[in-house]
Amino acid sequence: MDWTGIPDDVASLLRDIDAFIDDKLAPIEAANPEYFDHRREFTRTDVERGGIPTQRWRELLFEARRLSIEAGFYRYPFPEALGGQDGSNLAMAIVREHLAHRGPGLHAELSHEASVVANEPLALVLHEYGTAEQKAEYLEPLINGETYLAFGLTEPGHGSDATWLETTARRDGDDWIIDGAKRFNSVIDVAVANIVFARTSGQPGKADGITAFIVPRDAPGMTVPYYHWCFNMPTDHAETLLEGVRVPSSAILGQEGRGLDCAQLFVHENRIRQAASSLGAAQFCIDRSVAYASERLIFNRPLADYQGIQWQLVELQTDAELLRNTIRKTAWEMDQAGDGSSTEAKVAVTDKVSMVNYRGNQLACRAADRAIQVHGGVGYTRHVPFEHIYRHHRRYRITEGSDELQMRRIASKMFDFKDLKAKADEAAAARGVSAAR
Repeated sequence: MDWTGIPDDVASLLRDIDAFIDDKLAPIEAANPEYFDHRREFTRTDVERGGIPTQRWRELLFEARRLSIEAGFYRYPFPEALGGQDGSNLAMAIVREHLAHRGPGLHAELSHEASVVANEPLALVLHEYGTAEQKAEYLEPLINGETYLAFGLTEPGHGSDATWLETTARRDGDDWIIDGAKRFNSVIDVAVANIVFARTSGQPGKADGITAFIVPRDAPGMTVPYYHWCFNMPTDHAETLLEGVRVPSSAILGQEGRGLDCAQLFVHENRIRQAASSLGAAQFCIDRSVAYASERLIFNRPLADYQGIQWQLVELQTDAELLRNTIRKTAWEMDQAGDGSSTEAKVAVTDKVSMVNYRGNQLACRAADRAIQVHGGVGYTRHVPFEHIYRHHRRYRITEGSDELQMRRIASKMFDFKDLKAKADEAAAARGVSAAR
């Protein structure tokens, strides 16, 4: 670990976390090797129940979470009001990179967002937008690791174009009736409630008029016909139907018609953390490849002697170093802007976050692919973790906004789409006046 530029308090935290992992989590992995070696996908997946995680795998994840809570690490990033330590975005970027750099394991099982240090952006959403009653019912169990909340934004016909979602909610007295469908509705197999986004007013394509509802998992009319079998298994990505689901007005999270504020805060926090985790995974692949190339003999010479190998790893290491500096700068800028109370402040530097997100996720995939190639035949097996890393981080290039959406957000900042649209509207209005004359 290169400790250059890492604040002393964060460096101390990382050393304590490493000791905790070696002392508490490594023995669990050693006692359950079939969940962490080449058999991982088969032992973790409940084939008979649609490919969701097995009960035993969930138990191992829960045990790791319980131990990290007891050790005082899990709540680190939460606000002090939630029993956390107000972990900054910069600190979390460093922590997430460090954990992923260790390689796959209970300390950072990214396929399930299980980690020694919590990654629970929904806790921040509830803390920011939830009512006192919603916080009492859902927030404390969530930050204690006792429950899960599902997130229902993506739909069969809509992903990145969330303003066009077709799920609707209509008033019926003091209640709302929700109809629609959600896709990749993660963790609903164990969630106590589902955060469902539905249009309650306004026009398709407009952000205003979309409302977030907290829907209890057992609400009549909300069903899961199947789970999507994915590139990386097990899956918890449900196809969810909502047919006449009735909820009270108290189920609204945040303001009516402003539900995308909640969604934006959720994905904004996740994007920078995804980028940091992808960087750590990429560095793991690079380091393992350098070590293997240094010891592997081919034609009686170390593989590392060949420039064809050197230069590919040099390119990856250069990209990793550039990305590391940009992630940390962006995270620091988020911390500076996050002191504001407006939604705009909370999602500041969104263009920079998009930059590091899509570059980081691409780098992880390239590094894992190159590690497979450097390791040759054994690299293609499941006895080394590179295929597992690739399959997970390939998902990151779609979730929280695809690569292409991230580029679109960057372009929006560069070209000021709002200003361009305003000018176009003015020009159209002027042409209308001229035509009338």
